[in-house]
Amino acid sequence: MSLAVIHTRARLGITAPEVLAEVHLSNGLPALNIVGMPETAVRESKDRVRSAIINAGFEFPARRITINLAPADLPKEGGRFDLAIAFGILIASRQLPPDCLDGYECMGELSLSGEIRDVPGILPAVIAASEAGRKVLIPSLSLQEAVMCSKAEAYGAGSLLAATAHLTGNQAIEPGISGSPPVLPACPPQDLASVRGHFQARRALEIAATGGHGLLMSGPPGTGKTMLARCLPGILPCLREQEALEVASIHSLCGHSIPLWKQPPWRAPHHSASSVALTGGGSHPRPGEISLAHRGVLFLDELPEFDRKSLEILRQPLESGEIHISRARYQMVFPARFQLIAAMNPCPCGFLGDKQKSCKCTPDQVQRYRRKLSGPLLDRIDMQIEVGRLPTSTLLDTDHQPSESSEAVRKRVSYTREKVLSRQGCLNAELPGNQLLNRSSLGSDEKQFLETVSTKLQLSGRGLQRLLRVSRTIADIDQQVRIQKNHLMEAVSFRQIHSA
Repeated sequence: MSLAVIHTRARLGITAPEVLAEVHLSNGLPALNIVGMPETAVRESKDRVRSAIINAGFEFPARRITINLAPADLPKEGGRFDLAIAFGILIASRQLPPDCLDGYECMGELSLSGEIRDVPGILPAVIAASEAGRKVLIPSLSLQEAVMCSKAEAYGAGSLLAATAHLTGNQAIEPGISGSPPVLPACPPQDLASVRGHFQARRALEIAATGGHGLLMSGPPGTGKTMLARCLPGILPCLREQEALEVASIHSLCGHSIPLWKQPPWRAPHHSASSVALTGGGSHPRPGEISLAHRGVLFLDELPEFDRKSLEILRQPLESGEIHISRARYQMVFPARFQLIAAMNPCPCGFLGDKQKSCKCTPDQVQRYRRKLSGPLLDRIDMQIEVGRLPTSTLLDTDHQPSESSEAVRKRVSYTREKVLSRQGCLNAELPGNQLLNRSSLGSDEKQFLETVSTKLQLSGRGLQRLLRVSRTIADIDQQVRIQKNHLMEAVSFRQIHSA
């Protein structure tokens, strides 16, 4: 038979659509043509495949070879189709049995010597293949990543010769052991036990971690805003398996090292980052920082120093939990369900309102500085607090008793989160507005208090809902079914910057 059809996968955003590599050998002058919207790297695969087949000890057929990567309207990029094309040529030229790849999908880039190199985006392809009920033959370097999907049956080969030996039964390759994801070194988070004072900020961190709320901290330089933010990863619970696979798939797509298994990612881009770096994009759209922070924390230090246009782009992902990127040939959706933690100074010099050092900024400078943060953006940040300077005596106190550790707080956060998720299936920060009032169970006193607060602080409808979500989280921490007035009062205390 001079026709072979091999199953493989393309890369389109976080998805991996199926591609059929159809290889046909016919009479005529020797030539190799690839059709099906191949880009430069795919068109160049014919030279890599030819050398790999010859160096693996096979014969490259001196016939007219036509390769179709279907569907024809899906753009193909990268060297991920090399292995499928090589197998198609070997099967079509009857150097391999026609049924040796039944039930398999294969992906990998070939070197001239016949080695199989790693390609980005293996994990989404493995997940899609397992859902289709097929095994995968991939580079051995990608095997550790592939077995993160517990349902996958993955085989890792180091060379084209080893892969063909496995398919013909001459030397079988053992499948990767599922459920043994890679353990990579991670930077340990700051422990809350090392934080002195800042009791309101510690409380705000616990509430933010429990409900998935955004948090903005403002205060003079050196008061501990960044240190407090770095304590948040230590009190966040582990991700569920499906969430961890989503995170790993995004990092696999970018070719990055995958974060520690089931640990929420932590991203802290510099304030010089462009809008494309934050949201993603490019000629071949790739995830940005907000997608790399999916199911984790996006920390923006020195928030007003970011470009205003870049910050305004965050408004839609903060609401929807995803980012839409449109190009002339691509329309992609990347997940972006992140928790925004930000820090800023109250003015350009940083000492506005400081009791120890006077501010040197003019009112006009302060106004221009704060105007960099729009009202709609601040409206989308649930909690906003002031972090003041600690007394020197507190910092130098050698008899200071250590504060509660991150591990103790994490246990409380995990317990409350489990109850919330079992009740409504999502965190309070993600609770839809139509369910929020039903879960609040407000009494007449609470409604009257909210009306007064809303009028005084001039809260928008969105701001009122976010105030209710924070109150719902505080009530859950107190293990209360109904939101009470004291919960609302505490939630209002976390709207300091917005109300200023």
